[in-house]
Amino acid sequence: MIAAALLSWASGSDGDEYALALDRGRERRILIFPALFDEANKLRRFTVAVMRRLDAAGIDTFLPDLPACNESLAPLATQSLAGWREAAAQAAEHFGATHGLSIRGGALCEPTVLPVLRYAPVTGAAVLRAMLRARVIASKEAGLEETREALLERGRAEGLELAGYRLGPEMIRELELAEPSGGVALANLAQADLGGAGLWLRAEPGEDPAQAGALAAIVARETAT
Repeated sequence: MIAAALLSWASGSDGDEYALALDRGRERRILIFPALFDEANKLRRFTVAVMRRLDAAGIDTFLPDLPACNESLAPLATQSLAGWREAAAQAAEHFGATHGLSIRGGALCEPTVLPVLRYAPVTGAAVLRAMLRARVIASKEAGLEETREALLERGRAEGLELAGYRLGPEMIRELELAEPSGGVALANLAQADLGGAGLWLRAEPGEDPAQAGALAAIVARETAT
């Protein structure tokens, strides 16, 4: 079911945000911090598949829209990682979350209030590097010469459009230094723990029932105590 009214999101939101919530009022309640930017699109179906398997295992899950993501009306150019962490903390309180699960760059948005499991966490520098690489390649194909160094310098001062996302200068500067640093990490899960290649490596969004089942099983086991 869709739960609305996550009241007063931070960082420039003009109102409530939405969340996909599989909520039956059970003891374990897991807040999910999704992958960021283009990886969020590639891993959305996978993330929801994990939620459905956790629901079947007797665990409630919540996937909130961070400000400026998905259905949010907030402008992306004004967002920051610090603001997203604050918003995640508000969501944790709103839903009464007992644990967190971060996916890829979602580890950069973890609040400090939850014990978390991290699936294939990445640094902000790695997220930014991939987006800059895509920008440089696209520019070259269009007959333009841009370098990573020049783009970064401009981004720190003015912001940048990367992979179709308009990031403000604060976000650019934060990503350069950001590390997963939320709550106590219950586990850091590598892709090898699930088997197969990471779905974020595919050119288009995809799904893998076996990987979704493997991640859900690990999350259920690690949050059982």
